[in-house]
Amino acid sequence: MNIKQFSLLLITLVLLSFTTQKDLSKKVDKEIKDTFKVASYTYETITFSSEINKELPSKFESNNFIAIKANNKFIGYAYMGKAPSKTDQFDYLVLLDKDQIVLKTKIIAYREDYGGEIGSKRWLQQFTGKKSSDNLRYGDDIVAISGATISVRSMTNAMNNLLQSLRILQSKKVL
Repeated sequence: MNIKQFSLLLITLVLLSFTTQKDLSKKVDKEIKDTFKVASYTYETITFSSEINKELPSKFESNNFIAIKANNKFIGYAYMGKAPSKTDQFDYLVLLDKDQIVLKTKIIAYREDYGGEIGSKRWLQQFTGKKSSDNLRYGDDIVAISGATISVRSMTNAMNNLLQSLRILQSKKVL
């Protein structure tokens, strides 16, 4: 590969990453409006001290955990995370009510040829109603999907990490 080909490849990858981020934002925006049944909303990024963040199994980074308001009234939370699949990662969204109970989960971007079935509404409904005191077990609480074992386990682990993180944040009275 010569320098010209490498430069073209690098520019293409950079442009694709911007397009992907814009598409993800549109999908997240649509899910928030549909789930909370609002035409518009504002949000505020929630950040935690580095000491608290070290204790959390979920990665609370800049802009991935937000408080959502509509008409200046707090209505819930949104958490955007990444989880590993067989050879890549997928992006998921978890919407929570004021009491941090899961209202909806959504796979925002899945980048594998196989296993995309975890994005089905029916499968994702298993997480609806879960709260910080819950601990999910693959095969018991969470139904397996043939051909998507890695992604199902990964999403189950990601949800457990989020629920455990919420439990820690509640115990420290920072949520």
